[in-house]
Amino acid sequence: MTLKVRRLVKDLNLTVLSGEEGFNRELIDQNVQRPGLEFAGFYDFLEPNRALLIGSKELSFLLKLDDIIAKDRIRYIFQKNPPCIICSTNVNLPDYFIEFGNEYKIAVLKSDLRTTALSSKLYNYLQDHLAQRETIHGVLMDINGMGTLIIGKSGIGKSEAALELVRRGHQLISDDRVDVFEKEAGTLIGVCPKILQGYIEIRGIGIVNIIDMFGIGVFRENKKIRLVVELEKWEPDKYYDRLGIETHKTKIFNTELPKVLIPVLPGRNIASLIESAALNEKLKYLGTNSALEFTQAVNHLASGEGEDE
Repeated sequence: MTLKVRRLVKDLNLTVLSGEEGFNRELIDQNVQRPGLEFAGFYDFLEPNRALLIGSKELSFLLKLDDIIAKDRIRYIFQKNPPCIICSTNVNLPDYFIEFGNEYKIAVLKSDLRTTALSSKLYNYLQDHLAQRETIHGVLMDINGMGTLIIGKSGIGKSEAALELVRRGHQLISDDRVDVFEKEAGTLIGVCPKILQGYIEIRGIGIVNIIDMFGIGVFRENKKIRLVVELEKWEPDKYYDRLGIETHKTKIFNTELPKVLIPVLPGRNIASLIESAALNEKLKYLGTNSALEFTQAVNHLASGEGEDE
């Protein structure tokens, strides 16, 4: 994934000080670099693919240096072609930053945020936009706070179940295609492509706009995925776990997620089953495992230590 400086400037509402010709440079690294050591003349860890963030501390140190030395060190940094240089609201960069920005066609930008807030916002923004992404055929729902990814073969009924869940007050993130990225190990975020936002495809009806039908509250742009539900056609000869003791997992990137397999056949209310699976998984997160409690109670009774009332 790449991100043009132009998009960064627009999304973070940054002020351009110089180097507007560098708007088409691309950011490819999710990390941000604060060049304190580089201002001191130590360049071994200078990463040219990272955006440079200059705060009050870095500038205070730079201004203590001899002007000629400071200018030479800043020129060296510009010669390494970083994608852009960003300073926080209280930083007033020396004029040579403006000069070098225009000379080397590198955007020099300023935020209206203080350094700590800017660093956090910039890091989260780059993580969201530059993380490796995988497109999954499925439906992503927010069911009572549980990001639930519904997968299965085409025509199995994913979208129909999603529409019923929306009618029950749950939120749709994306139908048919879900873009997934790993913000960090253990945290998967599902995002709806812009062109699909608010739409569901129902076979026999066509494309429906759920925002127009049910209101803006039934849609959200992204959600952390905490459960995968797979729908499959019922196979009479296949064994299905009836107690829920077995724990199934599926792995996306470096993150393992709990997975529930729901067999589909006429007469089963798939939306209700998906809703129940999500709520049951939420109970597990809160420390309540119904299947385990039931099994322990049966074993306790079978051992003669309890009474069957």
